[in-house]
Amino acid sequence: MRPACRHGHAGGRTRPSGLAKFSFVAVPPLTRQQRADALAKAAAARKDRSELRAKLRSGSLGLSELLERSAGSGDATVTKMRVSALLEALPGVGKTRAALIMERLDIAANRRVGGLGVHQRRALVAEFERRANAHRARTNSRTSRTDSPSASSVSETGT
Repeated sequence: MRPACRHGHAGGRTRPSGLAKFSFVAVPPLTRQQRADALAKAAAARKDRSELRAKLRSGSLGLSELLERSAGSGDATVTKMRVSALLEALPGVGKTRAALIMERLDIAANRRVGGLGVHQRRALVAEFERRANAHRARTNSRTSRTDSPSASSVSETGT
């Protein structure tokens, strides 16, 4: 027999034997048709999420647009998507960078888009706007160096 804990419970079990820590609700058995319908619905949802990720990857849909869409309409396709999968679909963001961003913004690793708070949404949008601005600045500085008169005169003379 174990010694009493700091609350004064005697060693051994602390709850009556009939009570479990978690209670489970029995799922009713599904008919073949119900199961087929559920599988079709799940496949359609996966396809929709895949299309959203492809649009993010290609740049035809922005992160801020997607987050507004999920907040405004409560679109289940977006709200049930994991934030990590959403970030990994963005160009230049892989598993490691997505995890670092989520950690920096205090977003749990298993969080879904529908579970994001207002401040977390704003922080994500601000993070990627900042990244886009930095990328534009780098790109502009590269193009201004190649478009300078000294660079063009050197190429015209052939030296």
